[in-house]
Amino acid sequence: MMAMPSAEYREAPTEQLANRPPFRRLRGYAFDPSLSLRLETAAINHAVFEIPWEGKLSPGPRGEYVEVLDYDPASGCWYEPVDLNAVNLLAQDGLAPSEGNPQFHQQMVYAVAMNTITHFERALGRQVLWSPRYDADAPSGEQETFVRTLRIYPHALRAANAYYSPQKKALLFGYFQGQTGTVFGCLSQDIVAHETTHAVLDGMHRRYVEDNHPDTLACHEAFADLVALFQHFTFPEVLKHQIARTRGDLETQSLLGELAQQFGEATGRYGALRNAIGETGADGRWKLLEPNPALLKHATEAHERGSILVAAMFSAFLAIYKVRTKGIIALASAGSGILPQGALHPNLVEALANEATRTAQHFLGMSIRALDYCPPFDITYGDYLRALITADYDMVANDKHGYRVALIESFRRWGITPQGLKTLSEEQLRWPYARLEYEHSDVGGGSHWNALALLAVELKDLVSKSLYLQDRKEVFMTLRQARAAAHDYLKRIFENSETQQRDNFMTVTGLNMNLNAGLTGLRYRASGLPSFEVHSVLPTLRVTPDGQIMKQLIISMTQRLRDMPIDPEDVSQGTFNFRGGSTLIFDMEGELPTLRYAITRPINDSARLAAIQAYKQGRLMQGTSLRETYFGNGSLQTKEPFCMLHREY
Repeated sequence: MMAMPSAEYREAPTEQLANRPPFRRLRGYAFDPSLSLRLETAAINHAVFEIPWEGKLSPGPRGEYVEVLDYDPASGCWYEPVDLNAVNLLAQDGLAPSEGNPQFHQQMVYAVAMNTITHFERALGRQVLWSPRYDADAPSGEQETFVRTLRIYPHALRAANAYYSPQKKALLFGYFQGQTGTVFGCLSQDIVAHETTHAVLDGMHRRYVEDNHPDTLACHEAFADLVALFQHFTFPEVLKHQIARTRGDLETQSLLGELAQQFGEATGRYGALRNAIGETGADGRWKLLEPNPALLKHATEAHERGSILVAAMFSAFLAIYKVRTKGIIALASAGSGILPQGALHPNLVEALANEATRTAQHFLGMSIRALDYCPPFDITYGDYLRALITADYDMVANDKHGYRVALIESFRRWGITPQGLKTLSEEQLRWPYARLEYEHSDVGGGSHWNALALLAVELKDLVSKSLYLQDRKEVFMTLRQARAAAHDYLKRIFENSETQQRDNFMTVTGLNMNLNAGLTGLRYRASGLPSFEVHSVLPTLRVTPDGQIMKQLIISMTQRLRDMPIDPEDVSQGTFNFRGGSTLIFDMEGELPTLRYAITRPINDSARLAAIQAYKQGRLMQGTSLRETYFGNGSLQTKEPFCMLHREY
């Protein structure tokens, strides 16, 4: 029997919920404290975050998703936790922004983290779950345990660093002495959103921290930057101010395309930490970035390579913004397209801001939804482009504004093209529909059946139940039960040698299910069936712009070849796990679910294995010595991949 929700997180009776506020208003910095010290931006830098109301929020703050623990190890000091339910704070939208008040620091990280989580849940159509803790010594099926809250440490270290720790399930923010005072990473809206995104993405795709390809960690960094950038467009006053200043031309230098201004300047850069559309040179002049396909071939560092994906996405966003505002500009300029001199009329600024917000929200939702259409490991930029196109097509088949065309054009100009495609048309880029072969047999419990199709039927009741649960631990336990049920079902099917489903299943999923196949590094059960993992089972419930409800089930299955040598001729260089498997996307409409897509990485792909070995050998020979100085060549690098990656950001 399913356990009841804990009293701490159990919802109030319906009559009490009816009187619950729709959201909690909390003040914070729209960017970071440095902009409050500039006359031009001081008025817009104080924003109010409207986040979902948590009635059980306790001091810290500690809620359903995050808990703030404010301990400063360098000074051995615990700061008193803020109580956001205090009457005086509720009456004034929380504490006023302050660099010197640790309790405001706690409020700031909570507000930004919850704001980011809310954007994910709206786009994904389900609750956010953190990556579980893993105990290899626990019984099979119980090795992963639920993590309710992500811990946030606003003053975790005295260093120009901030990072997400998969090992601690925590965000750790540093602070350091800059030229004009102490710089706190926890007070930068961009940095907090960036690190929260790392944590959410790790909860969705835990294998994306495995450095097997130049794009893998770069995708992590780029995606976290994109979420932070597009969230700039959710602050109305900031957006109107910047549109008025740039006269509606967002290709000129503005705060909207920059990340972490204070952090970048304090660490010796000429401007913001990163910029999506331009850069400031040593001469202090800002210039627009020009697409250069050659950059991708030579960019190896994760942030450098990630900036290319960010530039491609933001360029597509700017192109659509121009299309959507073309009519407004034409009306305001009497058809000339050239706005008159002087300040823009407030109504014109508001109209342009509304279009920028709609466009940014669409790109943010598209970017997040695409994660469900990606392989469960070894993601590449080409995979992400195909996922973007496919996910958006499923959501909005009629691309009347040209979002997908803009993406394809921008990615091509930056040299990002998927391997194996003859053209970059939308039809070619969309993942192909999966093909299932049915057989007539009584093995699967019916005369006309397919193992994968029947698998979705077997899980339908469990995954449907999870969509109606409120307590996130119940959701986790139900989905873990669904994974176990899926594994047991497939094991029963393929331990029976009479079925003809094996070949089709292996083609679709990329797994090797041959009894006693003899594949090096693959483990086998006593029955001779190769071991495999049902990595995740995730139901989604999304509403399209035309009001249709999309019910999908996403199942990831993987296998691994253990202890594969990085250099086959020198085993002392180390080993790694080589993975195969796929992401399966089912449409759950009707009585019989259908498999729509299978995004597959075959376990027997020798060319991919050789490519990973060559990449890892290259990493050993060139720029990894600094990383090894801090992590060694072993487990620490695996457990804390973002710590060294974000050193001095």
